[in-house]
Amino acid sequence: MDGVAARRPVAWAAAVVLVLEALGILFLNWVLSIVVDKQQMSMAGVDPGVMSTGAWVLGAVFALYLVSCAALLARIGLRDRPPGTLGRIALITCAVVHAVLGAFAVGLVGWAAFAVLMAVLALLVLTLTAYGASYGASSGLPDGEDTGRGGGPGTPAGAPARPAS
Repeated sequence: MDGVAARRPVAWAAAVVLVLEALGILFLNWVLSIVVDKQQMSMAGVDPGVMSTGAWVLGAVFALYLVSCAALLARIGLRDRPPGTLGRIALITCAVVHAVLGAFAVGLVGWAAFAVLMAVLALLVLTLTAYGASYGASSGLPDGEDTGRGGGPGTPAGAPARPAS
């Protein structure tokens, strides 16, 4: 499989993994809200019902964020086109969140959770790089053909010509 054909499965795999992760986050926060409610836990005098609802709502918001990133990845895989600026920003923030969560997961949960989060991070970064902008490839000229500007191969399109020595 060439590089272009290999992009779609990566985007689809990342989308599926993010949906599964969103379901896991929802389940985890649901269990957390039940535990807080049953044990009447409180922090700094906050009502246990408020803490239980807060755990559930924040888990749902985070799951919604993951599902929206998954929908963006599915759209990228379906259309086989790179995301726009806002889409790229959303995927970069999702990758950063996974990197930070992976760093916390080592100490709090263990190496297995770290490995899972780093695999998701790798899928996100691979998708972002596979659909990255190809700079200088849009000139329409065959490889090695000179543009007449004297810049030579690898020179940006708007760069001034080098003086002849």
